[in-house]
Amino acid sequence: MSALTGAGVARSAVEGSDKTRGFTSDEMMTVAASRALRDGVVCFVGIGLPSTAANLARATHAPHLVLIYESGTIGAKPSRLPLSIGDAELAETADTVVSVPEIFNYWLQAGRIDVGFLSAAQLDRHANLNSTVIGPYDHPRVRLPGAGGAPEIAASCREVIIVIRQSLRTFVEKLDFVTSVGYSAGPGYRERYGLSGGGPSLVITDLGLLRPNPETLVLELTHLHPGVTLEQARAATGWDLAVSDQLATTEPPTSQELEILRRLNSTPGGLRQ
Repeated sequence: MSALTGAGVARSAVEGSDKTRGFTSDEMMTVAASRALRDGVVCFVGIGLPSTAANLARATHAPHLVLIYESGTIGAKPSRLPLSIGDAELAETADTVVSVPEIFNYWLQAGRIDVGFLSAAQLDRHANLNSTVIGPYDHPRVRLPGAGGAPEIAASCREVIIVIRQSLRTFVEKLDFVTSVGYSAGPGYRERYGLSGGGPSLVITDLGLLRPNPETLVLELTHLHPGVTLEQARAATGWDLAVSDQLATTEPPTSQELEILRRLNSTPGGLRQ
């Protein structure tokens, strides 16, 4: 069986297990991201799964989580999921609203953000990210949305959480372009180039959780989600996947987490319902 075929089998197996598990892969990813957020931390939030995870955390175990959106809202407390960073719900519920340059210059680049969420089209074993092009930069096969604020988040947040689906297309041996630096080629890079943030601390996928090895900074599989096998994770990784000696199984979503998450995702009033 080829690696590509193996990845396809792995994906089908995970998708096919959703009904028997009682939750979807996306729900598992969102809950895992939510649990990674501690009460009281300041979190730079993006729209989509990170916003859902942050608001789930605020509605469960982290009521004092401080949400900052790129549009300039600080301490936003939306009762429904915002449609974009410009959603009026964010401004109406925020402690204050500042300019975008202030968010980046005073808050982010000055090291005042505890946690930042990132995703990308490609990730390598040292948690470097590509969201710029697939293929050669001058003649790409696909031109992606680009960097946005991702390089600053990667450089300056005290820690970074990466949320990305795991496949041979995303977990690659070599990035086509480095948009946002994780640990470059290993220890010492961030310090050498004066990157003030701590770097990626956690990668959450639809298959499991990975963390950088303390010595090598190579991503290491620490948890498999319920119903996922190690063989499936390896088949969906474009390098020789390092596995923790204490490989564990992620705790499945609780009924409370699923109830609140589904209410956030499916009702116009969100948490007001």
